[in-house]
Amino acid sequence: MNWSHVALNCARVSATEDFYTRWFGFERANSFVLGDLQIVFIRLGESYLELFGPADESTAVDSPAATPTADGPQQRGTARHIAFQTDDVDGLLERLGDQARITLGPLDFSEYIEGWRSVWLTDPDGIVVEVSQGYKDAS
Repeated sequence: MNWSHVALNCARVSATEDFYTRWFGFERANSFVLGDLQIVFIRLGESYLELFGPADESTAVDSPAATPTADGPQQRGTARHIAFQTDDVDGLLERLGDQARITLGPLDFSEYIEGWRSVWLTDPDGIVVEVSQGYKDAS
């Protein structure tokens, strides 16, 4: 068994695809229109995000994204956040500039793992995205 993907509902697939390709290095792997729905797969290594949105983005209705708690929704049956690793949290935040919609952090967890830092931000649709540096599995 291999991990496949996480599917995200998007107000505008183009904005969400741009966010993950520009800032996280994803590349488009596939796309198609299925009725009124646009589906785009983007890939980073062996990981995929599947983006769902209206085929005609000019008819998209932007509904306000739910206000997440700092590190994501905490109700049972929902995903709390998606997460990525980087070598430099501060460098990523600098590149993001005013596009970084930070909900929490950056926080330092060196008390648990030396050099471990994380920040939480949101994508264009309000999905909470954690970005960490320095996390290591227990030996």
